[in-house]
Amino acid sequence: MKERLVVIGNGMAGVRTVEEIIERDPDRYEITIIGKEEYPNYNRIMLSNVLQKKMTVDEIITNPLSWYDENDIALINDDPVVGIDSEIKSVVTESGLVIPYHKLIIATGSHPFILPIPGADKEGVVAFRTIDDTKEMLAASEKYKKAVVIGGGLLGLEAAKGLQEQGMEVTVVHLAKWLMETQLDEKAGKLLQAELEDQGLNFLIEYATQEILGDNHVTGLKFSNGEEFETDLVVMSIGIRPAVELAKEAGLEVNRGIVVDDFMHTSQKDIYSVGECAEHNGIAYGLVAPLYEQGKVLANLLTDQEEIKPYQGSKTFTSLKVSGADLYSAGNILNTDDLDSIEAYDSASRKYKKIFLKDGKIQGIVLYGDTDEGSRYYNMMKKGQPIEDLQTIAVLQAIGENLGGAESVVDWDDDETVCGCNGVEKGAILRSIREKGLTSVAEVGKVTKAGTSCGKCKPQIQALLEHELGDAVTAVTGICSCTDLNRDQIVTQIYAKHLTSTKEVYEALEWKNPEGCPKCRPAVNFYLNVAWPEEHQDESTSRVVNERMHANIQKDGTFSVVPRMRGGQTSPQQLMKLAQVAERYNVPLVKVTGSQRIGLYGVKKEDLPQIWEELDMVAAQAYGKVFRSVKTCVGQSFCRFGTQDTMGLGVKLEEEFEYIDTPHKFKVGVSGCPRSCVESAVKDFGIIGVENGFQIYIGGNGGTELVAAQLLTTAETEEEVVDICGAMMQYYRETGIYAERTAPWLERMGFENVQSVLLDPEKRKDLWKDLNRASAAKGRKDTWGVVLRNPDLREKMYTIDRPEVVKVGE
Repeated sequence: MKERLVVIGNGMAGVRTVEEIIERDPDRYEITIIGKEEYPNYNRIMLSNVLQKKMTVDEIITNPLSWYDENDIALINDDPVVGIDSEIKSVVTESGLVIPYHKLIIATGSHPFILPIPGADKEGVVAFRTIDDTKEMLAASEKYKKAVVIGGGLLGLEAAKGLQEQGMEVTVVHLAKWLMETQLDEKAGKLLQAELEDQGLNFLIEYATQEILGDNHVTGLKFSNGEEFETDLVVMSIGIRPAVELAKEAGLEVNRGIVVDDFMHTSQKDIYSVGECAEHNGIAYGLVAPLYEQGKVLANLLTDQEEIKPYQGSKTFTSLKVSGADLYSAGNILNTDDLDSIEAYDSASRKYKKIFLKDGKIQGIVLYGDTDEGSRYYNMMKKGQPIEDLQTIAVLQAIGENLGGAESVVDWDDDETVCGCNGVEKGAILRSIREKGLTSVAEVGKVTKAGTSCGKCKPQIQALLEHELGDAVTAVTGICSCTDLNRDQIVTQIYAKHLTSTKEVYEALEWKNPEGCPKCRPAVNFYLNVAWPEEHQDESTSRVVNERMHANIQKDGTFSVVPRMRGGQTSPQQLMKLAQVAERYNVPLVKVTGSQRIGLYGVKKEDLPQIWEELDMVAAQAYGKVFRSVKTCVGQSFCRFGTQDTMGLGVKLEEEFEYIDTPHKFKVGVSGCPRSCVESAVKDFGIIGVENGFQIYIGGNGGTELVAAQLLTTAETEEEVVDICGAMMQYYRETGIYAERTAPWLERMGFENVQSVLLDPEKRKDLWKDLNRASAAKGRKDTWGVVLRNPDLREKMYTIDRPEVVKVGE
């Protein structure tokens, strides 16, 4: 029989240890993992991204339920262990389950510290530690306006930024003289505060909270200096304490954490501990990389590896995930009285570096504004590398000139850390590439976890893949020849560096062509529109020619005019206007389009404004990457088979979503019965009326590669159809690659993932909030009307002496 291994804790440390055990000896143990939360294992580091709406909860799940099944792991969720009996070797859960073990790993993590002050138990006082905490904060942001975060450390600042991005007025209350005082020196802390103040956060520095005010729900804070401050939400983020209650009751040796030796043994036989609850040599680590290092040592022990290196403690680092505030801190930056230092400060660009030294070796690192060298300094510190052969200061050197002695990751030793967030060394990445046949950064991340947190090490992973595999590597291809960065990397940096114009993107991300090209300009402009709808001014010169001219250019240089006819409906008056205009301007072709609209083809550029004006109709935007016209059948109004008011629903959808940009054209069809005269099953969003409501299909595409849509759900009401359509469109906007249709998008994202997002009412509400924010900021305006009301624009764009604006094929 297999030995029974029980893990108390379904968090990052415990599950990582199990992953390491399975990798070494998958048949060794019968494994049971017992978790306190209802979710499978997730990446707690990424909670700030969920709060900032950069990721969904599903996207931070590290090991889905299928992983437990595939590895024959029994998962007991939402039923925490309440007792350990080391005599008979069993644990008891809250529901009364008794689970025996041969080996036990305690990975209970830590609890958020809550100030022991009056009012701390009121409604509206939350921690920032779990998915449920994050959901509670997001829900509060929809109801309330003012928030206070107590604690200006790493998590506190990420919480503050996330709440601010949900529209709240946020104030950070901090007891110390500067922010992140345990990771930053005073100068870096002050720089960080100035940057965050510029972004709209408020700070009360050297303030001590004495009481939380309010009856049942929090209404404010009272400070030790007698001042009071109004707020609707209080987030406590002032530290963590190891969760050691179970261990204490079981008689294990406990100080601040559960005391362990160099092989993660506790004071009792066959009981081990890893993670934030464990204390090694007097230190309980609260960062991820040390927890993973502990897990590797314990996995080696529990699988009887030949060479087991003892755990000897970890050198830690900190990196902040807040847009526009790049910082990195590692090693000893506090007890520095007997240390030398190298300091460089550029006040013009708010860049600051300070390296602490002893006997010519790095002891501590503080970087602000430019953190690219963080991994190199960190590895030099870990190895104790002398610096005497390195130039220490270089001022106004040529861009790209290497005066610091930086090596390529290919030249690093195998024991040097590539992914600091997850503690993954170069050697581990290379072994995985060689032994498992990995060919992409995504595959390396799935196997090793490297690059799956902040993502800053992905270029180094790519470099290792290219060195190891040569032409066989699946390249991280750039979006064009101007850059080696792909869509995800660009969007991540747009958020991280708070870039709000194409020029800033090209400069900050070192575009090879500083002005971009016809391929990347419209893509970057779109990504900026989605990321910062209030701040980014849409750049018409970055749009493709059809969108600049608000009409489709034809092969002979003429244009088409397609007015909007919502739901495919028109009137005798509109038809007469179309006929009169076509006759007056000698339009060579009048045609019913595939989207049930009437188009005028062969229109001269200089005639476009006059035709628009005389038609007195709005643009159908048949020329843009936008929400297109909705195709409908006559439905129950006239058809004997029709079950729903398809034309009415088509009109509602057009009125709700017209003029909204999407990564590619977004087509909708509404059919009144399963005969689907409208071909709803090959639309991006297809609707088929049935007796009990509306079947919704998504991801169908016509064209050269026909893709059938997939059934998402059946909605009971028109309101629910509109709700789901808007949510899908915004999810597509936020995650789609520019010029990517919904069919490949759905395949890339995974149908089940998209389905789980769109069928979750809370997630739909969040997506609608972002969609409404974008609509309010940009203003959904008839594009023809904008030109007609602007004589200068009309003159500039539509006079015949400006042929450069209509380059065919641009």
